[in-house]
Amino acid sequence: MTTTTKKRTRLIAAFAAAALAASLALVLAGCASNAAPASSASSSASSAAAEAQTRTFTDSAGRTVELPATIERIAPSGHTANQVLLTMAPEKMVGLSQDLTEDQAKYFDIDAANLPVFGAAFGAKGDINKEAVAAADPQVIIDTGEYKDGLKEDLDTLQEQLGIPCVFIETKLEDYGAAYEDLGELLGMEERGRELSDYCKAAYDETTSVMATIPESERANIAYLLGDAGLNAIAANSYQGGVIDLCANNLFKPEKATGSGAGQEVSLEQIALWNPELIVFQKGSIYDTVGDNPAWDGIAAIDSGNYYEVPGSPYCWLNNPPTVNQVMGMQWLPRLLYPDKFDTSIEDVAKSYYHTFYGYDLSDEEVAELTENALPKAA
Repeated sequence: MTTTTKKRTRLIAAFAAAALAASLALVLAGCASNAAPASSASSSASSAAAEAQTRTFTDSAGRTVELPATIERIAPSGHTANQVLLTMAPEKMVGLSQDLTEDQAKYFDIDAANLPVFGAAFGAKGDINKEAVAAADPQVIIDTGEYKDGLKEDLDTLQEQLGIPCVFIETKLEDYGAAYEDLGELLGMEERGRELSDYCKAAYDETTSVMATIPESERANIAYLLGDAGLNAIAANSYQGGVIDLCANNLFKPEKATGSGAGQEVSLEQIALWNPELIVFQKGSIYDTVGDNPAWDGIAAIDSGNYYEVPGSPYCWLNNPPTVNQVMGMQWLPRLLYPDKFDTSIEDVAKSYYHTFYGYDLSDEEVAELTENALPKAA
């Protein structure tokens, strides 16, 4: 082989080696390029899978609802649920059913001014703003209160319209504890649910134990009046009148009791015929003026000064709406009517209730202001 031929052979070999190296580099680069997106896609898929994790929850209406595994954003269906959720998980609420007054807002650990107001899905108005709810993006809408015929269908319809899961938690005077246990399970807040449940059960058990020692014939005969003229009454055996029925003899017994928080209109003549020994007026009614009104002369409760005003901050202790504020009412009313039957005072239970339910520690001055017209009068 000549010298020229040897050089040509070496040159061809060098070019071949370079070409092979370049080809390998391209192959390796392509592999590396393909590997990175695969890793990124895998990460995205894992994230999406985590977000898509769901579970089922059976609500108090017997409906099985598919929910996100973790719930951080909730909305109330209406005013009853609004109150319940403010005691359970205000930090998870993305909106309210109605504006909070300045007096109400001070009790809750939320910036109420920045929360949208949705209205109520059900009830007389049924004015919920579906667009506002959708914009707030709750993971679940929670309805509470009394179970009524047609509720399942109403919830199914609302859920379909909004594309957001809706659940119902029944709240009953005799078992608010169960409601909080269900909420604890629903929201992954079992410890908070147990705390509130235990309080509700203890309050109810104490009240019913005391009332068991008082014969029906010895229970106070009372009327619960409201309205601008004090001529609307809450009826016995109504959802609104549960605390009265638990603790006293409610003198207003119509053939059919309404569920309205406004009560039912009665006449002053009818109140005179009942001649209640004690009257409780809802805040905003005529407590301040009734004692000077000659039209009310001759009614035993007014003549004796044995009438009181139901505390109403942040919500009425007896009803309106009838929900977990009644846990305070069921401790207040029997202590008002039968103070000798209890070892703790109205002031004691007010501080305990506000601390447990609202996370708010009442000062002595605030307790005095709340209960100014709600304490037993000196004999």
